[in-house]
Order: sequence, then structure tokens, then C-alpha cells
Amino acid sequence: MKTAQINGEKIVIKNTEDIELDGRKGAIIKVLGCGLCGSDIVKFRHKISKDGTVLGHEIVGIIEEINSETNFAKGDKIVSSHHIPCFECTYCKHENYSMCKHFKETNLIPGGFSEKVYLSEEHLKNVAQKVPAEISDEEISFYEPLGCCIRAIKRCNLVKGDKILVIGLGSIGLIMAEGLKAYGYKVYGCDLIDERIELASSRGVESFNSRDLESFNKIIREKTENYGVDAVFMTSGADKAIDVALKTVKQGGKILVFSSTPLSNGYPNNEIYYKELTVLGSYSPSPDDLKESFDLITSGRVNVKDLTTTYPLENIQTAFDDTISNKIFKAYIKLGIN
Repeated sequence: MKTAQINGEKIVIKNTEDIELDGRKGAIIKVLGCGLCGSDIVKFRHKISKDGTVLGHEIVGIIEEINSETNFAKGDKIVSSHHIPCFECTYCKHENYSMCKHFKETNLIPGGFSEKVYLSEEHLKNVAQKVPAEISDEEISFYEPLGCCIRAIKRCNLVKGDKILVIGLGSIGLIMAEGLKAYGYKVYGCDLIDERIELASSRGVESFNSRDLESFNKIIREKTENYGVDAVFMTSGADKAIDVALKTVKQGGKILVFSSTPLSNGYPNNEIYYKELTVLGSYSPSPDDLKESFDLITSGRVNVKDLTTTYPLENIQTAFDDTISNKIFKAYIKLGIN
């Protein structure tokens, strides 16, 4: 089978032996496609993952072989996430599922950018869903990314009627805004790229260019009776986005951190103290968050249509390059034909 592996400064295609069940519980999945996540870019660019690693986790595929006590069967089209919490450790008991050791250790084998992957019985029982015929592969590939957003929204513990600002309107920022809209909140967005601002605005997210921070803050103040937004969702990986968040959030408001930044700058202690701000992070979803994500996509309450650019596996390096240079919005790597 073909796999896309990290090899120094490049992603290369290599032929490896087919993966098999070998008596294990679980399933062998013929991968139809896999979304390219921002975390894949970070692991590749910053050499977090070693050579030979097969990245990718936003998979859609067909069950080719199965040995399971679930209701899945050979030939089912499924979507799955890659991590499963143990539900028993101190992190899980406090609902910090993505901090769970078992969560971090579980994964797709060898990785989503492969013609076939092994899914364990745990995956099938907790984080896999059968894909309805009317939903496209590209749409349902947002299952795990949207699940991450649902997790963030729930952690923020918003109040009905809250006004929210999403900073950064890349693919995660846009589906974060879509999720917030689906739950009934008024959402504003900002970015520095006009095409992203136009796309978000066309989908009902009133969005602005925040390059001139004073002018942008004036707009936000006008729309919030001069209070500022109740919460800011930080989906931008730019250090300067912190300034935007602190400028536009209201006193007593919340800042949900959903991205890393190059300089790893922190939030000023006195800003948090005197304004009684809540700054919190959110990382990966629980199985329940993923179920909500699945329902939102399949019901159409969250619109993820026409957001992806498709690349064959052989052109995966181009997909990485185009994503890094902001030539495209979201890459989807097509591996097989249903």
C-alpha cells in the first residue's frame, strides 16, 4: 500500500506492506480521503514528528475487513477520529480528556495519509460513525475538526445572547464560527486576508479586517454598546492576535485559546487581574463532542460545503505547500474511489 511519509524537508510517497488485522479486534479501513489539519503542518514544519511518520487523522473510508462486536460491517463507509480517552484517570474524571495518557497514545495506524489504516475496537466503539449516503466525503471529513470546535464552545460556558469574536478565519476559525452560530450566538469574525473575510461574511459571519486595531475596536464597540464582546475565540496562530483579543473583549469576558503562537507570548497578568478576564484553553474533543459534531454536519446545521481543495495522494507535498502559503482554504487528500 502507498503511504505519505515525512522525509526531511519533504513528504514522500512510499510503498509499504499492506496492513492486516492478524486476529486483532477492530477493522482495516480503505481510506477514501483525509483532511490536512493545521497540526499536521506544525508537526512537519517544526520537525515535531520524526522521519517515516505518516501524518493525517481526518479520515473517511470503507471497512475492508472487520472483527468487532459493534454494528459496523464490511463495506460500511465510516468517519473516525484518532484518539480515545480511558474515561478513568484523573484527567478524564475532570473532563480534561485530551490530557489523558491513553488519549495521547491511541491513534490510527499508520496514519491517515495511507491507502489503508487499522482502527482498534476502541475506535469503532467510541469515535467512529457510519456516513449517510447524502453527505459527501469532503463534508464529513470535518467531523473531527468540528468536534474540536464543539469542545471549545462547551468549555467556554457561554450565556444565551452572548456576542462572540472569532480571531482568524482560516478553516478552523470559520467552522468555529459556524458552530457558534448553530448554538445561537451572535458571531463576528476578523482576519488580515480579505478573501477569508469575504467568505465568512458570505456565510453569515459579519467579518472585518483587523489590521488597523483602533478602527476595528471602534467597530466592535459600536456593535456591543461599547462593552466589547463577551468572549473571544483565538483561532489565529499570530502573536499579534493577543493584542486584538485584549482590546476587544469586555471586562469580565473570556478568551478561549485555540491555537499556538510562534513566540509563545502570554497574557499580561494585570490585564487578567484588573479586568477579571477568564483565559482558558481547549485542545481536542471527547467522544460526546464528536457525536455532536456528526449531528451538526449531517443535519446541515453547520455548513462545511465547498471549503476544500482536493489533491491526489501523489500531490500531497503541493497540498502542504499551498496550505502553508495560504493559496487554498483547506486541503483534502483523495486516496481511493468508493
